[in-house]
Amino acid sequence: MEAAAAADASATRQETPRLPALPWTVRLQLFGLMTATDIAQRRDGTVNRFVFSLADRQAPARARPDKLGVRTGDVTIDAARGLSARVFSPASSASTPPLPVVVYFHGGGFAFFSAASVPVDAMCRRLCREAGAVVVSVNYRLAPEHPYPAAYDDGVDVLRFLGGDAGGLPAGLAVPPVDLSRCYLAGDSAGGNIAHHVAHRWTATTQTSPVRLAGVVLIQPFFGGEERTAAELRLEGVAPVVNIRRADWVWRAFLPAGADRNHSAAHVTGEAAPEPELPEGFPPAMVVVGGFDPLQDWQRRYAAMLRRKGTAVRVVEFPEAVHGFYIFPELADAGRIITEIKAFLEAGAGASTGADESVD
Repeated sequence: MEAAAAADASATRQETPRLPALPWTVRLQLFGLMTATDIAQRRDGTVNRFVFSLADRQAPARARPDKLGVRTGDVTIDAARGLSARVFSPASSASTPPLPVVVYFHGGGFAFFSAASVPVDAMCRRLCREAGAVVVSVNYRLAPEHPYPAAYDDGVDVLRFLGGDAGGLPAGLAVPPVDLSRCYLAGDSAGGNIAHHVAHRWTATTQTSPVRLAGVVLIQPFFGGEERTAAELRLEGVAPVVNIRRADWVWRAFLPAGADRNHSAAHVTGEAAPEPELPEGFPPAMVVVGGFDPLQDWQRRYAAMLRRKGTAVRVVEFPEAVHGFYIFPELADAGRIITEIKAFLEAGAGASTGADESVD
């Protein structure tokens, strides 16, 4: 711990980095996203849902295949609490073997976006098409109206729904046969955090469900702690989307009243809080790290924690990537990340080597 802290401290003395050049379309979208989020985040910890909805464009579900050959449908899982999911399936796979299932958790600081939000919908469509998987994008309940552990509870219940006798994917969605023994959890930012905790809960208990977790994909996962890491300090005022003020607001909105950022939901890496026990069946992991993401130190520490626990983990680094780069098709890395996820799914648990990679 002391060595890691010393290394982080020395890094803060380095010259302030310069953000890579981004296309004007990406810069404009980032500006709109940050502006809408800042305006919607009230000082009292609540969210102005109406204001954010003005910037949160929604994509309808479409039973007819789109230009990627993907059809979509929405399914209600628990109407009483508003839990639902959007299902993405390849339109031309009737003669293929059963497809793997990717249960996806969107980002947005636990408080924003939905499975129907245009960037989330587009990401899942690409993942479905390129990875050849049925994608179940979860509309989990949002903070601060539904703080910890609501999102984790919803994620576990989606897995129960998929494997339950009365649940599963309705025939009306025209979903091809799926292999529930090849179920992957995936998520970006706060969704990556949710994917980790849902995987932890699912593998920590004895399951009679046919759902077996074959892997977990964490795309720039949102972890944290009371410590300010070197990357957080070095990139403050430089990197878009995530900064200290926004991150602190998110944790206050999501964590239980009175909890600090060393709460087990945020701090999973073991430096300033008790290192979590990892269930024996915790699946192999892929962790995506961006070189201009202030959360990168937490993400690398997370991967190191998994390795200490004996879990196979592969870290994929995108040196010039900002937080949320994957939602911008204009960026080459947005295509590369889908290729990397596809390779992870195809490798499966048996071929997970734990090797790291830097994608230039």
